[in-house]
Amino acid sequence: AVAIAPDGKRAVSASDDKTLKLWDLEQGRELATLSGHSGEVTAVAIAPDGKRAVSASDNIFDKTLKLWDLEQGRELATLSGHRREVNAVAIAPDGKRAVSASDDETLKLWDLQQGRELATLSGHSSYVTAVAIAPDGKRAVSASRDETLKLWDLQQGRELATLSGHSSSVNAVAIAPDGKRAVSASWDKTLKLWDLEQGRELATLSGHSNRVRAVAIAPDG
Repeated sequence: AVAIAPDGKRAVSASDDKTLKLWDLEQGRELATLSGHSGEVTAVAIAPDGKRAVSASDNIFDKTLKLWDLEQGRELATLSGHRREVNAVAIAPDGKRAVSASDDETLKLWDLQQGRELATLSGHSSYVTAVAIAPDGKRAVSASRDETLKLWDLQQGRELATLSGHSSSVNAVAIAPDGKRAVSASWDKTLKLWDLEQGRELATLSGHSNRVRAVAIAPDG
């Protein structure tokens, strides 16, 4: 995995070598190695201020997330609570909270200022593979091997809707800048466009001849 800082000058990469690396994109050089995970690092997100990052680990021996200080290249906190591998993480627009997705079939909402768990979001019946947070920071959408997506209220820690339609594992999800729509990617070889306000499918995007593993939405939506 890789994430680019908001200023576009730095990036953080995540590796099976159990480390993350901070890169200077203007000079094309490594700035720091972030060590601390005891398993493969599967995901990374950078806070809106560009000063911190959160990583997730996908090893049975390391089911944690870690919060990093990118300016000093050091670990700030370990976020423990998941019972199995952590597959994805997203940071809220305010930079104060993060949501993680795990093979333990749950998502967890974290307080990044205090380094503690705020809520567990339960409802999926299989591995949770991906998560995205809406621009308003109030909602999140998760994707799962159970072939569904779920819309969550992060303020109340409850499920708002289940988005059904895929016929195989859903691997990725992205939310449009207006927060009203989302796009999902699935092993069923399609992507789907969703109306998050009404909780319904708007369109199926077909054309791939194999599993679709990732999706991104352009800044103009």
